Amino acid sequence: MQKKNSRVWIAWVLVLPVLLIRGFTTVYPIFQTLKTSFYNIRILGGVNEFAGINNYIEVFKDPKVATSIEFTIIFVVVSMVFHVILGIALALILNMRFKGKRFLRTIVLIPWAMPTVVIGMAAKWAFNNDYGLINDFIRWFLPEFQMNWLIHTNSARTAVILMDLWKDLPFFAILILSGLQFISEDIYEAAKVDGAGAVRTFFAITLPLILRNVVTICIPFTMWRMTSFDLVYSMTSGGPGEDTALIAYRITTEAFTNLNIGYASTLAIVLFAVMAVFSAVNLKVVQKLEY
Repeated sequence: MQKKNSRVWIAWVLVLPVLLIRGFTTVYPIFQTLKTSFYNIRILGGVNEFAGINNYIEVFKDPKVATSIEFTIIFVVVSMVFHVILGIALALILNMRFKGKRFLRTIVLIPWAMPTVVIGMAAKWAFNNDYGLINDFIRWFLPEFQMNWLIHTNSARTAVILMDLWKDLPFFAILILSGLQFISEDIYEAAKVDGAGAVRTFFAITLPLILRNVVTICIPFTMWRMTSFDLVYSMTSGGPGEDTALIAYRITTEAFTNLNIGYASTLAIVLFAVMAVFSAVNLKVVQKLEY
């Protein structure tokens, strides 16, 4: 018994440095941000006073925040829906047997490997009406086509979502592919003998077997969409107006441009709470899929 207790203490001593580092880099900043969210701290105005829940009340009154929340919801939902649909489709293609599939699996990850800021800056040029790659391609089919993508709300939002898909969709597909490769070929052979077609095989065999994998992958990908900042920063700077300012971009603007630290902390805590609830719900769903 004494020997067992000594082993437990040794384990705690070995783990303690990691726990302390993790606490200092994660737990402490969360509590400090929570504390700051109850203060009105404006560096330029020299203001540092207790504000209670006024910052939280202001969040629900601020039209700029409302616009950011609106686009964040659109961005997350639309992007994830197409990530799932196109990601599964691309994974199925990459799982087929054809010559050069290893090479294709490698080059398909190039967009994901590129820095998001570089992609955003390139997209700013690509969506330009006069000399952009996108409009030049469209004019092959519609010579009179004119579109200033990044100065209109709907087209700018569409462009941001398209670039987000272009960057991360390949990685999503590769992760789905890893699940597809664990499905035994014998199951497909049995389904073929029973007369099942490609569509029925997909919905009856493939999709149920990869569903848990898909839901699990969606958790971090959705989190990354919620906290996305660099694509909007480098591509549209939140414009036109505030229409493509995601909530993470709004937090950064309040903190580092407006130097309104208290309000930025409030927005960060609200986002943290939403992400915590979302994670809890998704983990419950994943646990149910295990049974």
